[in-house]
Amino acid sequence: MTLTDRDRAVQAAIAQGLVSPGQPVAGFLDIPGIRRSAAELRSAFEEFTAPGAPVLHAFAVKAASLVPVLRLLAQEGLGCEVASPGELALARAAGVPARHTVLDSPAKTLAELREALALGIAVNVDNHEELARIDRMMASAPSTAPIGLRINPQLGGGAIGAMSTATDTSKFGVPLRDAGARDWIVRAFLDRPWLTRLHGHVGSQGMPLERMAEGVRALYELAEEVNEKAGRAQITTLDIGGGLPVNFSSDAVSPTYRDYAAVLRSAVPGLFSGRYGLVTEFGRSLLAKHGTVLARVEYAKWAGGRPIALTHAGAQVATRTVFAPESWPLRVAAYDAAGRPKTGAPVPQDIAGPCCFAGDLVAENRPLPLLESGDHAALLDTGAYYFSTHFAYNSLPRPGVYGYATAPDGSVRFATVRTPQTLEEITAESGGAQANELRRLGLG
Repeated sequence: MTLTDRDRAVQAAIAQGLVSPGQPVAGFLDIPGIRRSAAELRSAFEEFTAPGAPVLHAFAVKAASLVPVLRLLAQEGLGCEVASPGELALARAAGVPARHTVLDSPAKTLAELREALALGIAVNVDNHEELARIDRMMASAPSTAPIGLRINPQLGGGAIGAMSTATDTSKFGVPLRDAGARDWIVRAFLDRPWLTRLHGHVGSQGMPLERMAEGVRALYELAEEVNEKAGRAQITTLDIGGGLPVNFSSDAVSPTYRDYAAVLRSAVPGLFSGRYGLVTEFGRSLLAKHGTVLARVEYAKWAGGRPIALTHAGAQVATRTVFAPESWPLRVAAYDAAGRPKTGAPVPQDIAGPCCFAGDLVAENRPLPLLESGDHAALLDTGAYYFSTHFAYNSLPRPGVYGYATAPDGSVRFATVRTPQTLEEITAESGGAQANELRRLGLG
């Protein structure tokens, strides 16, 4: 059997005790794979973009809110797209400069806006009221920070409703097709020389590339209209968002960044001409294929004639998969106690997590070599979101996350990205230091 780098990493992680009876679940990131994806993104846009045109690829921090990962991507030439004070703090801790940072959020506070404008971070305004806030801030303390307006082209949703951002009633951006909206947007730009960007984000898992490109075309055409009426190149930058879908059914990377760039060139010929600087906000597509959650099988049992492998990876790490398995299915690979790929006839079985509710299943009736106590189940394609959206049900700890690289001789080296959460840390964040505070109310 030919071993993949992932197979070698699993075996090495178990041999080195990164996954063990005492630490029964951990996450792993293929660092050369992440670097490769970043290079492919840069290359795809460089191929189509006019020489000298500015392009910023801002990684969507929500996809992997891990400081070492953000620093790694910054070293690969990427910036950060942030959507909260916490994400901005992580980007700054990773050393990402303000000029490579973009703030998007539908609910920015006054404090967030003030901080961003003071730091020189690009801000994409979400709505009428937020623009009025910016007006007051610019009048009292003018800023040179790039400021844009987010629009919703209202093109419809993709295959996953909850992920679709361009429906008629989406909470994001100014709805372009609502009555009077287009005229209001144009006037907003004509009245504010400091408003120089347009932002749109249509992409998501389950969204076809052609519809994503349709959203970018709406953005481009609106920019052209504003600049024509302004009589100058007022809008200088288009932020086209991210959301490239990921193939979760095999190891193949499809679609690729080049596929998307080619569709964009066909649908929006002027996009890459150099008339506008470009910003992208990819997240899932950069990391998903390069992550693995590895969990020890604690028990193997049967119920109703079906085998069940009880593992330590459930809703706390695979929240979307557990609660919406049709939208977020995951491949599972079976390994033995030493981390070797299991062989044998596939047996339909459930792969269950540790949470105390019946639906805590990461795979149901899935044909795999029969898992036994002490074996390991690997959840594949989990490099994005599965390490940054921990669900603290049952006060289960956040698992450790480790980056790895495989040497030419097949040996594997690990680096700690995030240490496993301790019971003391769980207690502290659950109010441990305030255990007696409620007595102060004097109610008994």
